[in-house]
Amino acid sequence: MDTFGFLIHPEDTSDVEKKFPALKNWPPAVLEQMMRHSPALLVDHLQRIQSPHNEVEGWFVATTLTAKQMLNLPLPTVLQKIIRAGKKAERAGAKILGLGAFTSVIGDAGITIAKHLNIPVTTGNSYTVSTAIEATKQAAILMGIDPRQAHVVVVGATGAIGAICARLLAPEAGKLTLVARDEHKLEMIAGLIMSESGKLADISTNPRQAVRQAQIVVTVTGSADTVLYPEDLRTGAVVCDVARPRDVARQVAETRSDVLVIEGGLVEVPGEYESRFRFGLPKGIVFACMAETMMLALEQKYESFTLGRHIRVEQVREIEGLAQKHGFKVAGFRSFGKQLTPEMIRAIRDMGPAQGKTAAAAVNLGSAGGAAGDFLY
Repeated sequence: MDTFGFLIHPEDTSDVEKKFPALKNWPPAVLEQMMRHSPALLVDHLQRIQSPHNEVEGWFVATTLTAKQMLNLPLPTVLQKIIRAGKKAERAGAKILGLGAFTSVIGDAGITIAKHLNIPVTTGNSYTVSTAIEATKQAAILMGIDPRQAHVVVVGATGAIGAICARLLAPEAGKLTLVARDEHKLEMIAGLIMSESGKLADISTNPRQAVRQAQIVVTVTGSADTVLYPEDLRTGAVVCDVARPRDVARQVAETRSDVLVIEGGLVEVPGEYESRFRFGLPKGIVFACMAETMMLALEQKYESFTLGRHIRVEQVREIEGLAQKHGFKVAGFRSFGKQLTPEMIRAIRDMGPAQGKTAAAAVNLGSAGGAAGDFLY
């Protein structure tokens, strides 16, 4: 049987309290200290992932550090915890390891982790890019926007994911603006896009100003702070926030009934896949980074597919081909931890700013399905 492992972790101490009620009254600081020294947990055995070509099984392994701990603890401490979780997946029988949520961005984005394991590692970012772009296009159409005529802005365009998103979006954008802090790097990406697609991209170092006239925004900075706020966005805009931590302020969903924020694409898994860890998603639906790990196992492609800060166009196209071959497909949208349906998106499109906070909350948050829950993917 072909196999995989996938790393998850709690978002904060409340996730741990949900799984272990006996810890509910522990002070967060004490609980975090305990979690820092706790071993990795084998939390689920995943079965019945079946494509027309193969069947695989896998394991969710949780490292007990929270998102905040991963950002604030010394890097060697965090990497050691992640590597130990990876070794637990190895011992369970995994032949490839996927890095979920913050485990995929710490340090050098998986390179050091892979060097300390005996199985290949992938961050899943190639398929994350692919599904984010596809979901953004689908959402734009539902919002009445033709991407070929739209002003598209990529925030964080000099980073690994931002650069590849900009290059893939360029041929189909009406107008393209690249945003990042380093003007020299922006000019280099703009020059590459010109040579590849003939598209002349504008550049900016001011994200809040750059997005004000944008109909489509893809934002994927490495900032620990909020980048975009409610007053920055144009009525009817579609914003795909691929960043973790999020670039878009939650207040956008709470106060702007006329703006759609999505987190990228959700993916339908072939076969009868089910897990006790659903992450607030319907049965059979996973995140793209998980899906990439699954399809690499299905393909018996046991190599470190997506690692580090550089993603090639060829990688994205290859993973798209594997998704089509094995029956994975984009299955929906997510906004601030909630699932959105096409009907809800059309409702956002039809709402004007006059409806205000109450309407926005009803559409974007209150009616969007189950809570994110569980551990972070």
